[in-house]
Amino acid sequence: MAIQRMDNVGIVVEDMDAAIAFFVELGMELEGRAEVGGLVADQCTGLKGVQCDIAMLRTPDGHSRLELAKYLSPAAISDGPRNRPHNVLGTHRVMFAVDDIEDTIARLRPHGAELVGELAQYEDSYRLCYIRSPEGIIVGLAQQLG
Repeated sequence: MAIQRMDNVGIVVEDMDAAIAFFVELGMELEGRAEVGGLVADQCTGLKGVQCDIAMLRTPDGHSRLELAKYLSPAAISDGPRNRPHNVLGTHRVMFAVDDIEDTIARLRPHGAELVGELAQYEDSYRLCYIRSPEGIIVGLAQQLG
């Protein structure tokens, strides 16, 4: 049996409001927020006593979703600095296609976005960059040229 689709990417955050504001400024739409917990949450996560604030955001085309989770209990833990380089095993990034990469970077900077490297161009096809959100999430941006 084949998978049907990728449903969403989940990211644990510390400041839910700032994370939502960042991704809404990027162009995602907030579908909703809820608090989850109980037996099903415990079973899925392998944790005990899960109480979690979640927010689901979707891309404008409706095909992709991002689930942000703020753990109320058990408390979220850090496995190291948030500004780790991109080549650390298990490091993730979320990539978005954008219309105007420079405008997107400019709009996200007031929300704490910082370039990880530089704005690059791949042949005559794409302009690309990685930015880091205030939560330490590496976000890729790609603008198709031509």
